[in-house]
Amino acid sequence: QVQLVESGGGLVQAGGSLRLACAASGSTVSCNIMGWYRQAPGKQRELVAIISSGTRINYADSVKGRFTLSRDNARNMMYLQMNSLKPEDTAVYYCNCFTGARHSWGQGTQVTVSS
Repeated sequence: QVQLVESGGGLVQAGGSLRLACAASGSTVSCNIMGWYRQAPGKQRELVAIISSGTRINYADSVKGRFTLSRDNARNMMYLQMNSLKPEDTAVYYCNCFTGARHSWGQGTQVTVSS
């Protein structure tokens, strides 16, 4: 089983930057795919960026060119660098591990972008 803890959220003005971190523990080697998702009030949870085993990274169209996902396997960490933030990026951001059979989620970290 994998445990995930997010950090780094906060309040930022439009155009600003934040860096989210996800600390993973447990059977992290089983995480074939890891990623970041977000959920805004009244909306469904949506994919932000994912990295498959190896280095292939995919981004949602809405964040391409602004967000960068990185993974440090040696430290069991994953990051999301968010630049040029917009008010529509406001959401709770979740770290995810998918083993191929099971999803694990963190508790989420709130990101609020003011206009």
